[in-house]
Amino acid sequence: MRLGMKIPSMLKDNDIDVMDVADELTGVLTPPLQKFQSSTILKLILGFCWYLLHLVVSIVHMASCLNQLLLSCIISTGLLSKYQNLQLDNLKCLAIVVDSEEARDTTKIKQLLCWLSSINIQHITLYDMQGVLKKAIANDLKSLTSMTVRPCSDDDAQTISSQFKMDKMTIEILSFSDGKEGIGKAASFLCSKYIRGDFVSCNRSEPTFEESEVTSALKAIGYGGPEPELLLVYGPARCHLGFPAWRLRYTEIVHMGSLRSMNYGAVVKAIYDFSKKHQNYGK
Repeated sequence: MRLGMKIPSMLKDNDIDVMDVADELTGVLTPPLQKFQSSTILKLILGFCWYLLHLVVSIVHMASCLNQLLLSCIISTGLLSKYQNLQLDNLKCLAIVVDSEEARDTTKIKQLLCWLSSINIQHITLYDMQGVLKKAIANDLKSLTSMTVRPCSDDDAQTISSQFKMDKMTIEILSFSDGKEGIGKAASFLCSKYIRGDFVSCNRSEPTFEESEVTSALKAIGYGGPEPELLLVYGPARCHLGFPAWRLRYTEIVHMGSLRSMNYGAVVKAIYDFSKKHQNYGK
């Protein structure tokens, strides 16, 4: 009798143990499954937000480009009177930086120069890294000036900065070597000047060169030139592509897009926007 009563109680205890084990297994397996589902949902939400943000930015950028293009076309037609009489008191020199690959399109470069001449820009500095402009349009500019400038060879295009004076404006053509080589020659000039001064005074001290002395050295070796107030960049890169840095202390840089898609209205708008700005130079 006692044995018969123990057997059901043992079975009951075993059932309880099995249920406990099942509950424990369920408790162990459920959290990872829930974490996996929650992480997947979170990734989907974040991905959706990212693509939505990208879409909004793309739409805003496209709308801005269309607005700029429409405004440039309207300016080109001459319908907006405020863009007709530009105030050029603060724009003594304008620099144009062109990507070397796009600089091979000399027709666009000449058209751009004609536009700037009609706007009455007095000094224009053209620049590309590889010296393509020196080889491409130097001879054409030579025929329009009274200066004697020898034709540019491949070596000359990397070392010689050309300057052409016309009736209404002066055109200067630079390349990357004008910046790299210019600062090297200026440093050599200052060093030799310092050494000669030490030999005379016999008072050796650490050299300290001020900005005015570096500027004078650059002018002495022929790498001075005016500092452009405005620099227009044509090409895929949004930088000055190695334009001589000492001539960009207070220059405003504007990216104009590809040279192939340039238009007169965009050039006028860039100059107009610059004329309305006030620069604080400080002390």
